[in-house]
Parts: sequence; structure tokens; C-alpha cells
Amino acid sequence: MDTGPQKVLIITYYWPPAGGPGVQRWLKFVKYLPDFGITPIVYVPENPTYPIVDEGLLADVTDRAIILKHKITEPYGLATAFSGKKSRKLSSGIIPHQKKQSVLERLMLWVRGNLFIPDARVLWVKPSVKYLSRYIRDNNIDTIITSGPPHSLHLIGLGLKKEFTVNWVADFRDPWTTIGYHKALKLSSYASGKHKKLEREVLTAADTVLVTSNTTKTEFRSLTSRPIEVITNGYDAEIIGKIERDAKFSLAHIGSFLSERNPRILWESLSELVLEHSAFANDFELKLIGAVSREVLDSISEHRLDSYLNNLGYVPHSEAVKQQRSAQVLLLIEINSDDTKSIIPGKLFEYMVSERPIIGIGPEGSDFASILKETNTGKFFTYDQKASLKGSILAYYELYRENNLKVYPVGLQQYSRKQLTAKLASLLKKANG
Repeated sequence: MDTGPQKVLIITYYWPPAGGPGVQRWLKFVKYLPDFGITPIVYVPENPTYPIVDEGLLADVTDRAIILKHKITEPYGLATAFSGKKSRKLSSGIIPHQKKQSVLERLMLWVRGNLFIPDARVLWVKPSVKYLSRYIRDNNIDTIITSGPPHSLHLIGLGLKKEFTVNWVADFRDPWTTIGYHKALKLSSYASGKHKKLEREVLTAADTVLVTSNTTKTEFRSLTSRPIEVITNGYDAEIIGKIERDAKFSLAHIGSFLSERNPRILWESLSELVLEHSAFANDFELKLIGAVSREVLDSISEHRLDSYLNNLGYVPHSEAVKQQRSAQVLLLIEINSDDTKSIIPGKLFEYMVSERPIIGIGPEGSDFASILKETNTGKFFTYDQKASLKGSILAYYELYRENNLKVYPVGLQQYSRKQLTAKLASLLKKANG
């Protein structure tokens, strides 16, 4: 009888040196799973086309995991050869507003949405099922996990589930057909129907569905009777020396700033505060760290905030952590849509342990609004609460002037990566035993 560690095959697309938020969830789960008697076997593409690369994350890959790599064919590599920057932006989720899309961008979106279903990594499905079938047989694997997006990876799980009596956990870092950018893909009625059909197949074939928010759990509950578990993203203990606060009253946004995530009420509030308070105008700085859409930059310029803008672009994760800890106030912006209520940005949890107050803006009923309130880490505003938003920014500024801008969080430990991995390990052992 084998009494060794439980072996779990994890199928994911984003893995170091990939940068951005998509890599963090399973990089950290894999880091801690061996502490709970589980050996992670991670299957990733050998030659991926990552829109963002962060070599520094390679240092966080544990040597207690087995890493499997297999060649992938993906159209983004070909598209980048003739469209370069446009292709990389689209693959990272930076989709220009419809009125500002070039003919090439409109064509690429149509091709992406209608010819590659569910996404541009679908050509990896059949080769992966063939490769992993041999591995599962040879190594007695009884548990597999697929993580999406890209949701084509769930089709790998679907193929393996048809061939083996494995326990399959389908992890949805984001929703599928209701994710914010889905409507921008110019889907035909056939393509839209195919997405919904595949989504339902995955949700009804997986043994357990894993999601990151309660809203997504409620949404999926209408599509499947399978068990649905919520394990949010979280934070890891970052060992960083003392960080000096910015001398300026800095409002910092870290991460991709999408076209549809353009908070005009914020720009209006800041523009008015600059005009109404000379001291505020002298002290204020707007810091953007990460990829920023042209529409967001145009709105900042329109509100005459250019001279206060410090646009740093993408930086390695380690530098992003330092930037969020040096900022005076952190900005967390979500698209104003019912479809985004379930989105809990991964950076929220790193924000919460940065000891800086958070200003959140999003649709009413957002899951991350309740987390801000429960942990006492910031304030949340809907897109029609401009007066309240403006007043809170001014109140934070007054505390900054008094050298008393602090935050007093509560209950953060439940969101630590190790604590969340303990919850995952318990789920996997229960399902296996």
C-alpha cells in the first residue's frame, strides 16, 4: 500500500517567467502544498507567448514540485510577428474602446472570439490530453486540477476525465461567459452558443468547481449541481526592508488599467481638489504602475492631471510590492458592470497587508467591497458616489498633512497564502479519501 504523499497534477498556462496576476494563485498554492503532504506536479507550456514577463518570479518556484512542459502552438506568436504591440496588448486584456479600435484590432478580436473557442490556447488541448494520458497511466495520478482562464485548459481536464476515473477540480480564477471582456470579442451567435455549451460541459463534468468569489459561486450554482467551493486569492509574506513613504500625497494604482476600468468620477474629483486647494495641488501625485490603456491616459489628460502623473509602466512584482507600500493611498478600480461584481482583484490582498488605506471603486454589490469593510482596510464607492469619494480623498489628505495617515486592519490571516493552501489541501484529501 502506497503511503507516500498524495500526488496532484495541476494544469495551468501561466507560470514563471510569466508576470501579471494570472501566475500568482497557483505559484503560491504549489509553494505550500508540500507542507500539507501533497506533491504538486505542474504541467505548463514549453514555449508560451506571455504578454508580460517577470524573471524575478522564477525564484518563487519551489524545488519540491515536479514541473512538466509540453510544446504549445498558439496564434498570438504568429500575430505578434506582424502586429507586435497590438497583439501583446489584446492578449493581456487591454482592449481599446470600440470607437477607437483600428481595422486590424477589430479583425484580431473577431478571429480571437470566433475561430479560437474558447480561446487562443485551444490548439494545446489535444496534444496535452495525449501527453498527460501517458503520464497519468505511468504515475498513478488520481487527482487533476485545471486553472482558467484560459478556459481551454478546462477542456484538457474534460478530455482526461472521459478517459480516466480521476478526481477533477476545475478552478475558475475568473468567470467564463460573463467575464468583462467577453462582450468585446464580437461573437457570432454560433460562437456565443459554443462558449455556453462548453462552459456547461465543464461545470457538470468536474467533480469539484473551485471559484474565487461568492458571486461566481451563485452564478455557477444555476448551471451545475456539482460541489462549488470558494477559495479566494491571498497574500504571501513578503520579506522587504523598511520602505519610506512617498513624500508626496501619492494615489497609486498597481496592475493593468483597462479601457473599461476608467473611473471618470475619480479624475473629476482629483481635478476639482487641485483647483480648490492649493496645498493639495502642491502635494498631490498620481502613480500608475502597470500597463495603462490609451483611454485612461486620455481621460487623465482631459482633466488636466498630466502634470501630477507618474506613469511607471510595468515593473517586476518585487518592485510593485515596494511601490504599493510606499504609496500614501492605494487605488482599486473595477469595471462598472453587473458582470464584474464577482471579480476580486488579486492585488487586493497584497494591498491589504501593505498598511496603506485603499480606495475602491466598482459596481454596487461588489464582492471586494465587503472584504474592504470586514478587514477595515479601506473605503468603497460606486460610480455615482462622487461627493463621498471626493470627501474621503480630502480627509485622507488632511491625515497625510498631520502625518497620521494609517490603517488598522483586522482578520487578515484568513487570506494568507499558507492558510488558503491548507483549505485547498483539506479539500483535495477529502475528495481523494
